[in-house]
Amino acid sequence: MSTRSESDSMGNIDVPADRYWGAQTQRSLHHFAIGEERIPLAVVHALGLIKKAAARTNLKLEQLDADTAQLIERAADEVIDGRLDGHFPLSVWQTGSGTQSNMNANEVIAGRANQLAGGSPGGKSPVHPNDHVNRSQSSNDTFPTAMHIAAALQTRNTLIPAVTALREKLHYQAQQHADLIKIGRTHLMDATPVTFGQELSAFVAQLDMGLQAVEQALPGVYALAQGGTAVGTGLNTPAGFAEAFASEIAELTGQPFTSAENKFAALSGHEPLVQLHAGCKQLATTLMKLANDLRLLGSGPRAGFAEVRLPANEPGSSIMPGKVNPTQCEALSMIACQVQGNDVTLGMAASSGHLQLNVFKPVIIHTLLQSVRLLSDGCNSFREHCIEGMEPDTRRMREHLDNSLMLVTALNPVIGYDKAADIAKKAYQEGTTLKQAALALGYLDEAEFDQAVRPEAMLGENG
Repeated sequence: MSTRSESDSMGNIDVPADRYWGAQTQRSLHHFAIGEERIPLAVVHALGLIKKAAARTNLKLEQLDADTAQLIERAADEVIDGRLDGHFPLSVWQTGSGTQSNMNANEVIAGRANQLAGGSPGGKSPVHPNDHVNRSQSSNDTFPTAMHIAAALQTRNTLIPAVTALREKLHYQAQQHADLIKIGRTHLMDATPVTFGQELSAFVAQLDMGLQAVEQALPGVYALAQGGTAVGTGLNTPAGFAEAFASEIAELTGQPFTSAENKFAALSGHEPLVQLHAGCKQLATTLMKLANDLRLLGSGPRAGFAEVRLPANEPGSSIMPGKVNPTQCEALSMIACQVQGNDVTLGMAASSGHLQLNVFKPVIIHTLLQSVRLLSDGCNSFREHCIEGMEPDTRRMREHLDNSLMLVTALNPVIGYDKAADIAKKAYQEGTTLKQAALALGYLDEAEFDQAVRPEAMLGENG
């Protein structure tokens, strides 16, 4: 492999000749060859946005000349568009400030800019990674800004649409089956009737609550740390930079980014991301319930509830012919487990900062973006491969409804709780219907029973 020599404050180091990065990125590759987890590309692209917005802002504030700013913008655009993804190889398990990834962006953009200026890839002239690309910035405010930009964009553009689409499909199914009466269950035991539409409407409402939790977290995520530089004081940043930068980011993304009111908090704490992930955790809680309930309702096909037919997407066994499993439910519930675990990781990392800087930033954003991606993909897959093809088994639902002993609850106002309990016990012990038991006990005649025990009259105000 051919190499070129790059330098930093620690001296010279060989870098692959076909890579745009410089010495600090190469040192990080050597010292942090840990795991397979790489800094998410959403963060890389956010760093590109930051460098472009910073170049524009520095030009307006007369911190950069027009030629240098234009070269930085052109190279940053290639980062934003994903054309230079292969030049961002660093591990999540690096410095807790994300300094090496910020320098990776500075070096790649400078290296590509210098090539665009007619020189060789890499180097520090005419564009210097620190003096020009990182002008008016520090890793300590740049990386958390990238975290917020990536989190906000991924949440707005992928998570919210995916959850909303699943919610809408469940809402459609609930409306379609608003009058389909079935037995309800509490404690996994027979209870009073509900409609299948009512059963599904619970998930619609729960997903609405999760979406609301996510939306409520976004204003804090839209507030950016940029302008705080090393410790929050804004050292080496010209007056007005933070606000002008935030306006540039808002214009570039079409999202309402602002400058964080307190830069000290923006560097040393990550409460907005904790709150956002709490919304992800809430969504995971709902999705686990949804997956498990449909897994139960679809169990069978002969020895389970079998009230819902889930799509048969693939064979379910290597040994049992014809077996089909609720695999979409299983995948979604595993995602929910991962997100629940991620919330513990993120909470611990966000609470473990020291003095003026939280130094768990890479794992915080890696964990958050993993949750966002898994929830987004999981909702899309579950909607497409499960909910859209799900069908109720109306015959089975009616069979369970007619055989339920808990229809006896309708007799409480007529004959009292104790006599109603006698009927239920007799029917259960003797394997008869509730009507047969009631008539045998002489508590009601047939007409009185039929008038009182009507499932369609047991649905309450929400029926």
